[in-house]
Amino acid sequence: MKTNRRDFVKKASITTAGIGLISAFPAGAYSGIKRANEKLVCGAIGIKGMGFADLRAFLRQPDTECAALCDVDENVLNQRIKDIEKLQGKAPKGYKDFRKLLEHKGLDVIIIGTPDHWHTLPFVNAAQEGYDIYCEKPLANTIGECNIMEKAVDRYNIITQIGQWQRSDKHWQDAIAYVHSGKLGKIRTVRTWSYQGWMKSVPVVPDESVPEGVDYDFWLGPAPKRPFNRNRFHFNFRWFWDYAGGMMTDWGVHIIDYALFGMKQYAPKSVMSMGGKFAYPEDAAETPDTQQALFEFDGFTMLWDHGIGIDGGYYGRSHGVGFVGNKGTLVVDRAGWEVIPEFEGKEPLLKRVDLIKGDGQGLNNHMKNFIECIKTGKKPNCPVEIAAGVASTCHLGNIAYKTGRRLYWDADKSMCINDDEANRHIDPVYRKPWEVPVV
Repeated sequence: MKTNRRDFVKKASITTAGIGLISAFPAGAYSGIKRANEKLVCGAIGIKGMGFADLRAFLRQPDTECAALCDVDENVLNQRIKDIEKLQGKAPKGYKDFRKLLEHKGLDVIIIGTPDHWHTLPFVNAAQEGYDIYCEKPLANTIGECNIMEKAVDRYNIITQIGQWQRSDKHWQDAIAYVHSGKLGKIRTVRTWSYQGWMKSVPVVPDESVPEGVDYDFWLGPAPKRPFNRNRFHFNFRWFWDYAGGMMTDWGVHIIDYALFGMKQYAPKSVMSMGGKFAYPEDAAETPDTQQALFEFDGFTMLWDHGIGIDGGYYGRSHGVGFVGNKGTLVVDRAGWEVIPEFEGKEPLLKRVDLIKGDGQGLNNHMKNFIECIKTGKKPNCPVEIAAGVASTCHLGNIAYKTGRRLYWDADKSMCINDDEANRHIDPVYRKPWEVPVV
């Protein structure tokens, strides 16, 4: 019987428990053991929205298969089993408990597409089993969880790709290459924004009975116990603090990721934020529909600005990043990128770059990159340490919003300086019987 990398890592972690030997091996050191099998077989946890999009992107790659699916909503699970059978001609096994899926024989890769509050537990459990992991963004629902997930990847030496797929989108990469060329001159500020007109108010609805086929207590998991309300379930979970961080961590992670990538910095010195439910003050959502956050870095500031229900973003774009330099500004979004020159008199300080359009292949490229890294042991385009830095920055924006004051950040200690109230938001609190994993 062939020994794959997952079995090797699992056995090694058991035999070296307590003495820390497993963390001494470099990432990718065992890639040749597992790669003897050409086909990569995945199991997917959380498969309604982006989890299913990620799974389809995985199956578009050659020599891939899905053998197991997991979702606490039996209605979603049964539909996705049929969907995957149509895609690959073979039905995967269905599970409602992710722990049972992790016991499924023959898996190589785990895809995690659950709500944010459910990323850390299956991620750490899968890492302990030696699986390579593709996990949706943001990495976690708290900064403390991000730190735990970083430690898990380091200890168990797995390949991870986090779903900030713009990292693998060519026109975004080309835009950052231009930023790094220095042609914009000194970049003094970076504007990041997301105005989403298609996202509307979440109307208040009464609590109700749990829908048939839904294990709602498991869906809540480590989050506080609450009666079932459809507003908190599926897509709209992102507007409630128990499960997510609103637009700041939803779109913010994508957009701010590229701002930090362009500036080669991942830890702000300070942050302050304000906003509120200005558009829909009486609706059911908890997170702000309007918010600005100002981040201080060495040598520049970064502005985050979002608005739900309108499309009035900067430079005529509903979302994007604007690198504001002394010689010009580069603007990039999912449609493409352009450079707008500054002028000295009538003379432009650099050559204008008209819109260069993207090809819309970011997610497919991201999954391709993940699989290539599994086979080679190389670092993927969005490894866990990058995702942790970006998610932590976004969470700091929300903590500043909640506390209503400027926060000063000590990245080395992962804590706010002299601010006990802010630091209470750093680490997660799990509902029993769930426990915060220790790595």
